[in-house]
Amino acid sequence: MRKSIPIHYCTYCGYKVTITVPEGDNRERHVCLECGHIQYRNPKIVSGCIVVHEEKILLCKRAIEPRMGYWTIPAGFLETGETVEEGATRETWEEARASVTDVHLYQIYNMPRIAQIYMIYRSQLDNPQGFGPGPESLEVRLVDESAIPWDEMAFTVINKTLERYLDERRNGVFTIAVDSL
Repeated sequence: MRKSIPIHYCTYCGYKVTITVPEGDNRERHVCLECGHIQYRNPKIVSGCIVVHEEKILLCKRAIEPRMGYWTIPAGFLETGETVEEGATRETWEEARASVTDVHLYQIYNMPRIAQIYMIYRSQLDNPQGFGPGPESLEVRLVDESAIPWDEMAFTVINKTLERYLDERRNGVFTIAVDSL
């Protein structure tokens, strides 16, 4: 398991915290020594889209770390106050300046090792001339299957999702899958 950054101070009152099992709980938590506030550490949700137009897939070359200069689909962390689908379409706009339609949940990947959950949607590009790099992308392209830069992809989870998508597209049947990495 990936070692997390320690919490030293309470986010509520600023006093020191300790690691203990709170009464009625079954696992260690960061608990404030002054006010008793429990600071829970929960996984982050990453939401994104496989954006398709005429058998081509929209890919973004990352302009930020991690994995700057590598390719991915538009995806990123869910924001407070939005649904997972809204997060996926927002990330598509932010990273690729693309609007999408026909958005359907496609893949959920549990990644407990890094405390993340990926939720990927299938979607259609709304306007084939209406996309380009946002501030988090160096380049954005529509590519056919033969042009996917597999060795230059940023994240294993995206490779696995695209491989599954392409297999299902060949078969003409799409299913929602849940898996773990």
